[in-house]
Amino acid sequence: MSPFPPERRADGLAYADLGRLLALEVPARRLGARITRLAAASLIGQHTSALRGRGLDFQELRHYRPGDDLRRLDSRATLRHGTPLVRSFSEERERPALIWVDQRMDMFFGSRRYLKSTLAAELGALLAWSTLHAGDRVGGLVFGDQDEERLRPTRNPAGIRAFCAALVRHNHALAADGEPANGARLNQLLEALLGVPERGGQLYLVSDFSGCDERTRDLLQQLRQRHRILALQVLDPLALQLHGDTPLNLSDGNAWLDLDLRRKAVRHPVQAYLRGRLDAVAEHLRLAQVPLLRLSTEQAPLDQLRRELLRPGVSA
Repeated sequence: MSPFPPERRADGLAYADLGRLLALEVPARRLGARITRLAAASLIGQHTSALRGRGLDFQELRHYRPGDDLRRLDSRATLRHGTPLVRSFSEERERPALIWVDQRMDMFFGSRRYLKSTLAAELGALLAWSTLHAGDRVGGLVFGDQDEERLRPTRNPAGIRAFCAALVRHNHALAADGEPANGARLNQLLEALLGVPERGGQLYLVSDFSGCDERTRDLLQQLRQRHRILALQVLDPLALQLHGDTPLNLSDGNAWLDLDLRRKAVRHPVQAYLRGRLDAVAEHLRLAQVPLLRLSTEQAPLDQLRRELLRPGVSA
């Protein structure tokens, strides 16, 4: 792609700012491995092992053999069965993380604080920096309606800086007079992920999931056989609640549509349509058994992630 378009005003709200994405390394360092636990808490009931990383996985209970480490003796199981039993562990192999960030035209919208595209870019940077500081390799995929950029898994901070630069390039390529959204793009890229031979990684999907359908659900079900997945859906508050005292002006870059939301006959169908889209995405992901975390353009992504880390079940 071309270098950053000079006409874009990188204020960190309408358009992503590279310096701001790089500066997220500092707060992300404090999040670190807790991002892993956030995803693990979302997966409770679906997986029995740790989300990713290196360490020891519990394998089985077996009878004590001379020379076994007594610290691995399971006292409760020993008392229950009347014979010494120890916990057996296996070495957990590394599971690199892939951060998948949507920068399609559908993301170029926002009624409060951030545009969805810019919030997604900051989320992608936060996830990348925090995963790096948790000691894991990080790969990335940033995509628009027509093209994409990939980052091979790395533990090099220079690689994360390159990922942030790719986020900014795609973010700054968005404009009101841009090409129409490609509705098939979401499924095309999920199909491409199935062609990647590497297995066992953590996959973060950052998107509004526009275009999500039955095919998306099928692809995610297949990907779940190979990766641990956490979906982070970026949404605008208007999708949850339309305000009748605020006019809504929509444009596709060529024409304008003014909606008088004071009229219930206008407001209610529009609200039902927007909520229906959110509900459909949630249902597809539920059926695919992919945990979903929603983040609003009304608040900074760092604040929202910190709040999620305070939820019960997410240890510090």
